[in-house]
Amino acid sequence: MTEKVAYIDTSAIVKRYVYETGSEFIRAQYKDAYLGKVLLSFNVWNIGEVIGVFDRAHRQERITGEQFDEVMDRFSDETARLKKISRIRILNLSEKLLVSSWDVVIKYHIYVADALQIISAIEVGCSEFYTGDEKLHKLALSYGLNSIHLG
Repeated sequence: MTEKVAYIDTSAIVKRYVYETGSEFIRAQYKDAYLGKVLLSFNVWNIGEVIGVFDRAHRQERITGEQFDEVMDRFSDETARLKKISRIRILNLSEKLLVSSWDVVIKYHIYVADALQIISAIEVGCSEFYTGDEKLHKLALSYGLNSIHLG
């Protein structure tokens, strides 16, 4: 039996730590990862984007410094824990992935980070692709990915 591999983009990762539409679904996926039912995956690029989202919330005073530290610690600790138990695969930002994403950027006129999500999901052979971005969801579907839009 082939293992379920779920690729989660930045918007989906954030839903794990900030309650919004789609958060319960993502929390269930993380729970399934701990239970050995799914392998989560994202690109190392996503880590920088997640940090940027949390930092922007702090700079805009939507969260306090204490909340920023707490969410950063939770994200870092959980990612390390999942890595230790082999329930997450973090793709390196390789030249191959980056160069492949450029064609997607040119063809669809999207941000390179979004193109990188598509190429990374294909590279990891994901069975499901989770995103909160409707445009990225539609593009993922056009690439044959089993994309789930989280709203």
